Amino acid sequence: MLRIFLIFLPLIAFCEESFITPLEYGKMLYENPRGIGCIECHGKNGEGKEIASYKHKLKNKKLTAPKINNLSFKEFSSALKQGKKIMPKYYLTQSEMEAIYQYLINLKDKK
Repeated sequence: MLRIFLIFLPLIAFCEESFITPLEYGKMLYENPRGIGCIECHGKNGEGKEIASYKHKLKNKKLTAPKINNLSFKEFSSALKQGKKIMPKYYLTQSEMEAIYQYLINLKDKK
């Protein structure tokens, strides 16, 4: 039994730690980080999107989420940590924020 273990030990050491790539992880988080995904308000590629339209004091108003695929990482992480206006806090870890950011940058670079 020990021989079998010793034979497979080097193979185990070279195996990938995860079955998903960092970009796949970022996509997963973007689509559903904590029950509701960024995609719902910020759009498929982070381009921003209209969330709702309504009438207030006889004027038509729109509630829109901003474009987020053009932010620096500092701006992006700050918005996630603090929440902005109707943006909820998601309490994401640093690695989760980095994964989402890299996913958005990758989408932008593909265009």
